[in-house]
Amino acid sequence: MSRRCGPAFMPDKSVQTLTLWRAFVPQWAFAPLSGEGAARFGGRWNPVGSPTIYAARELSTAWAEYNQGFVQHPALIAQLELKGASLTDLTDETTLSKLGSSADIHRCEWRMHLDKGEIPETHRLRQRLIEQDFDGVVYPSFMSPGGTCVALWRWNSAGAPRLDVIDPDGRMPKTSASWM
Repeated sequence: MSRRCGPAFMPDKSVQTLTLWRAFVPQWAFAPLSGEGAARFGGRWNPVGSPTIYAARELSTAWAEYNQGFVQHPALIAQLELKGASLTDLTDETTLSKLGSSADIHRCEWRMHLDKGEIPETHRLRQRLIEQDFDGVVYPSFMSPGGTCVALWRWNSAGAPRLDVIDPDGRMPKTSASWM
């Protein structure tokens, strides 16, 4: 996803469009691009307080990641379109190596580190990538072997990538009123 220039990575604002899938709690159907759930609880690629969109590149991966191998919970699944994002591909061993990391980062016990008051390695790498103007990462799915996910830290603000929900018939609710 990103181009390598010399010994360090230089962000490349891609002009390609990525189709992503997001499964989320139906109650929040009116706000599918908020990232507030991740901000509230923290996640693999974001600390508490940092809105982040977690999505998958495959529909089946979105479903598997949402349920985390547990009981099959009701979900809303939305197709997203991402344009102009500078993403670094952490599924690539060479990329990981050049970032001073390895595939072990994908097995990071981030929740355990947070519970202990420690900063997970994934959050440290996130901060370094943000400082290099990356908008997010592509990483392998933990719940769907062979699947890939995207964590997006910036979207739909000035100078940020564009992220839209594909809803050609306007079926998504616009307010929370449908859940009262």
